[in-house]
Amino acid sequence: MKNTDNKYIRLAAISGLVVVFDQVAKAIIVNRLSLYSSVPVIPGLFNLTHIQNPGGAFGFLAQQPSGLRSIVFLTGSLLSIGLVFYLYKNTPKTLPLLATGISLILGGAVGNLIDRVRFGKVVDFLDFYLDDFHWPAFNIADSAVSVGIVIFLFHLLFKKMPE
Repeated sequence: MKNTDNKYIRLAAISGLVVVFDQVAKAIIVNRLSLYSSVPVIPGLFNLTHIQNPGGAFGFLAQQPSGLRSIVFLTGSLLSIGLVFYLYKNTPKTLPLLATGISLILGGAVGNLIDRVRFGKVVDFLDFYLDDFHWPAFNIADSAVSVGIVIFLFHLLFKKMPE
C-alpha cells in the first residue's frame, strides 16, 4: 500500500505544482496587463502578452458558438483527465520519467480546465516571435502538457510502455 501511496503523492505534487504556477502566473497577467497589451521581455524574441483564447490549441474552434465550444472542451478535458488517471494507474514505479510526463499532462489539463470553467476561455501570455513570425501565445499549462506529451511519445517510441 505504501508504494501506491508514494506513486499518487508524485502525481499530486507534480500536477499540483503545475496548476499552482499556472494559475498564479495567469492571475498576475490578468491583474497587471490589460487584454491584448504586451510587455517586451527579450526584444525581437519574447513578450508577455495578455490574450484570452476561446478555442483550443492554435485557436481550434475559436469561431464556433460558445455553447458548442464549452461542451467540446469541457467534455474533452474530463475525458482526457480520466485517460490520464488510467495511464498513471497502469504506469509501474520502474518508469518514473513516464509517471512524471503523465503528471505534467494532468496538471496542464487541470490548469486550462480551471480557466474554461471560470472564464469560458484560456488565458495565454507567453508570446515568442522572430521578425514577423509569431508562434501562437501559450501558457504554463500548455507547456506542461507539451513536455508531458514529448515524454510520453519518447516512451512510446523508445521505451517499454505499461500494459
